[in-house]
Amino acid sequence: MFPRSSVLFHGAGLLVLTVSALAVTPMRSWSLIETARDNDHRLTAVALSTNAPAPGTDAPVLRADPNQRRQQMVGFGGALTESSAWVLAQLPAEKRLEVLRRYYDPQEGIGYTLARTHINSCDFSLSIWSLDETPGDYYLHDFTLAPMQRWLMPLLRDAYAIAGADRFKLTASPWSPPAWMKTNGRMDSGGALRPEYRDAWARFYVKFVEAMHREEKIPVWALTVQNEPEAVQVWESCIFSPEEERDFVRDHLGPTLQKAGLGDMRLIGFDHNRDIFEKRAAALFGDPASAQYLWGSAIHWYVSEDFAASSRVHAAFPQKQILFTEGCWEGGVKLGRWDRGERYARNMIGDFRNWVCGWIDWNIALDRTGGPNHVGNLCDAPVIVDTATGEVHYQSSFYYIAHFSRFVAPGAHCVESTTAAAGLDTVAFVNPDGSLVCVVLNATDTAQPFNLTTDGTALACEIPAHAIQTYVGRP
Repeated sequence: MFPRSSVLFHGAGLLVLTVSALAVTPMRSWSLIETARDNDHRLTAVALSTNAPAPGTDAPVLRADPNQRRQQMVGFGGALTESSAWVLAQLPAEKRLEVLRRYYDPQEGIGYTLARTHINSCDFSLSIWSLDETPGDYYLHDFTLAPMQRWLMPLLRDAYAIAGADRFKLTASPWSPPAWMKTNGRMDSGGALRPEYRDAWARFYVKFVEAMHREEKIPVWALTVQNEPEAVQVWESCIFSPEEERDFVRDHLGPTLQKAGLGDMRLIGFDHNRDIFEKRAAALFGDPASAQYLWGSAIHWYVSEDFAASSRVHAAFPQKQILFTEGCWEGGVKLGRWDRGERYARNMIGDFRNWVCGWIDWNIALDRTGGPNHVGNLCDAPVIVDTATGEVHYQSSFYYIAHFSRFVAPGAHCVESTTAAAGLDTVAFVNPDGSLVCVVLNATDTAQPFNLTTDGTALACEIPAHAIQTYVGRP
């Protein structure tokens, strides 16, 4: 658990931070939280000290300007999949709830408020299933949430209860329509939506949203049109070209949601990798008839780290939001690997510096193999559970994500920040309460001194090798 106190985890204070002799009257009191590979700091609150040297003229400068605000943040979260639900269900009840509280509890957790789940099955399900298995059921008389009840729904209910109704925001994404709606007659291996079922598939989203609200009392905050619409996968997948997704939104899904009284639903397009983002955005948002139904677009991190693609899309369509909805290390679990966390932080900083307004990780928990996954597409996760022993491992990625999610509140704004420091990545935010949050990543092999300046205050700082720091300045 993470109590709201000066010490967030464990470890002695090794890093020294001071207000420099060059500073004018400080406008904020500062606190520092650190996670580092080469000591025992894991979300450790490091005591401030006056023993550090004043900034030298040759030290690189990191500047944050809380008055130059950019995108407003909607939050952070992870995917609540059937596989994660099954893994956590293998733990004793209280230990399972402890994991969920460490993610979603507003006082003791790392600040998660967002979640993503799958409509019908995905690769991180125990098998292939849909919520309507009746071939030709055009009017969806046999639609049911029953396949979600054993594993997935208890996880959704508990995360919702722990986070709180006013904080929990659920995004739902389909990997595939039911097999009987598709050109290949199966949910996996690509295929496309059959034209005669476009209206039925649009009503499927409505059925899901209404059933979640009516039967489970869990509101759906957002829908994505299709997970990874350009990927033919051996697991559940469905192909939409940019023009096909545009037309489906414009002529079917958008009007159907509106007719059902769900016109204010956050409908999100794309939901795929950065390398093909711009072409898809141009198709979806370039047509006003489809753009009117879309809140924004979603991106994943696979294939590309072209973070600037998001800035180019934002420049072309500044009214549309960009949400990160999936990323993970593929190839199974590597316990204790520090590069896991560094990749997360690098991507989060790159995304936030390029107009991304929220960040949803992939599975919140997996087993020691990186599953279960019904096609063997094993991956890593921030929490790994040994289902034989009940041991829970918190990976470096868990702590690195927390350096953002615990301190950047929903409603915060990303603000302008610059750095002249080679080897350091930084981003800054101002929270609704006026506090300033600066996150600094050092993925190099050496400690890095730097000066942090903002609002007339200069701080002489040093970050250890392979470490992440969060500086919080309070008015």
